[in-house]
Amino acid sequence: MNAEQELAAEWFEGVFGEPAPTLRPWTEWEIVVHDNDGSQPLYQFDAALGLLNIYLHEGQRRAWESQARFRFMIAGKQSGKTVFGPLALLEAIQQQGAGDYLAVSATFDLFKLKMLPAIKELFVNVLKIGRYWAGDRILELMNPATGEFGAKYSSDHEKMWARVILRSADSEEGLQSASARWAWLDEPGLYDADVWKDVRGRLSLHRGGALGTTTPYDLGWLKQQIYDPWAKGETDEIEVIQFSSRLSPFFDEREYLSLQGSMQTWQFRMDYDAEFERPPAAIYEVFIDRDVSEGGHKCQRFIVPSEWPRMQAVDPGVVNPAKGWFAYDAGHNCYYLYRTEKGGERRSSLGHGRDDVALAAREGWRVIWYAVGAKSEKYWREDYRKAGAKNVREPDTADVEEGINRGTQLLKEHRIVVFDDQTEFIDEMLRYARVMKDGQVTKEIKDKSTFHLIDMFRYFAVQVIRKTGEYKMSVGVESYAGTNR
Repeated sequence: MNAEQELAAEWFEGVFGEPAPTLRPWTEWEIVVHDNDGSQPLYQFDAALGLLNIYLHEGQRRAWESQARFRFMIAGKQSGKTVFGPLALLEAIQQQGAGDYLAVSATFDLFKLKMLPAIKELFVNVLKIGRYWAGDRILELMNPATGEFGAKYSSDHEKMWARVILRSADSEEGLQSASARWAWLDEPGLYDADVWKDVRGRLSLHRGGALGTTTPYDLGWLKQQIYDPWAKGETDEIEVIQFSSRLSPFFDEREYLSLQGSMQTWQFRMDYDAEFERPPAAIYEVFIDRDVSEGGHKCQRFIVPSEWPRMQAVDPGVVNPAKGWFAYDAGHNCYYLYRTEKGGERRSSLGHGRDDVALAAREGWRVIWYAVGAKSEKYWREDYRKAGAKNVREPDTADVEEGINRGTQLLKEHRIVVFDDQTEFIDEMLRYARVMKDGQVTKEIKDKSTFHLIDMFRYFAVQVIRKTGEYKMSVGVESYAGTNR
C-alpha cells in the first residue's frame, strides 16, 4: 500500500470507526461498457469501487467486442479512433499481466499531439496507475500487488512490473529490442510496410495481439496485407472494423455533408467513409489489382529461377531514389518485378552504382542491362558504368507521355507481373492519376514529383517496348511492337 492509500485508509477509519475496505488491485478493476449517444464522456472512473465505466459508440463497441488477434479499426477522421486505443491497451494489460507492451504512432508529431496525451490522461491522470518516463518514452505501470512503482530511474527496466514502450514508426531507434505481449498501432496507414513486419516480430514470442486505429491514406500495405485478406476471408487472425466518421455521435452531420459537397468524391470516401478508393482519371487504369489467376497483374512471391536474366531500372535522386529489379521469363515473354527500393541512406550516384552491382553479384543475378534515369541524367549513367554496371541504357525518349504509353502497353499485354509484397509500387500504380478540373480530366499529373517508383517503371518500359509509330490518344490506339531489346 502506498502513502496515498495509507492516508486514505487512516481517514476512513477515523471517520467511520472501522478499518477501510481493502481495495482490489487495479488489474481486477471492472470495466463496464455503455452505449454513447453523445451525451456522455468517453469514460468515468469510480476509485472507491475500482470501477471504470466506458461509453462507446457502435463502431468503437464492435472493436471492443472483437475476439480477433489483430483488430484494425479502419474509420473516418475524427471518429474516435485514437481515444479508444488506451482503453484497449488497459484491457490487454489486465488480461495478460506483467511484461512489455507497445504503443506506436506514425510520426513523432502524432505521438506528441495525439497518442501521448491520450495515454497519460487515462493511465496517469485518471487511474493513477502509470508513471511516464519522458527520456526513454516509457510508461511504467504500478505493481498491482504492492500499489508501488518499482523503478527509481528510467533505466531500471527490470524493476518495473510492466511498461508500455512508446515509439513512432519513423524513429531511428525503431522497435528492434522489445519483446511485447500486445501492441497498439495508431495511424498505421501511414507506416511503411516494414514496420508491421517489425511489430509482428516483437509479438511473436508471446503470440501477442494488436489493435490498429487508422484512416485509409493510400492503397498500400494496409489494404493489401490487412484489408484484402480479411475481406476475402483468407485469414481468421484479422478482423477489420470499418465505419464512417458520421457514426460517431460527436461528429456533426452538417460538417459531414459540407465536406462531402466540397471534396473530390474518392478522397472524401477515403477520409470520412473509410473506404479504399482509387482516384478517378487513373493513368494506369489497365493495372488490375488482383492475382494473375484472377486476370490481374500480381502474384505471390516465388523463388525466381537463377537462369532468368535480370534487369534494373533506376529513378535517380539525392533524397528519394527509386529502384526496381525485374526478372524475365522467356518461356512466357513476361517480366516479374520482384524487388523495389525507395529512399534510404543518402549516397552519391557512384555509391548507388557500386551498391547495386555488389548486390547483384552477391545474389548471383545475371543482370543484362541497367535502365538509369531520364535522358538528361547522363552523369548517373556514367557513374553506374564506373561502378562496373554493364550495358547501362539511356531512354530513347524524353517524353513522359511516351513512357506512360509504353508502360500501358506492357500492362495490356499482361507482360508485367508484380510480386504482391511490393506494396509501395502497387500503391503508386493505383494512385497515379491526372488532375481533374471542372469535372474534366486534364493532362497534368497529380503530385507528379512524388511517384518515384512509377518513374522507375517508365524507364524500364521504354527499354522493353520499341516505338514503331505515333500513339493515337484520341481514338485509343497504341502502335507499338512488343519486341524485346
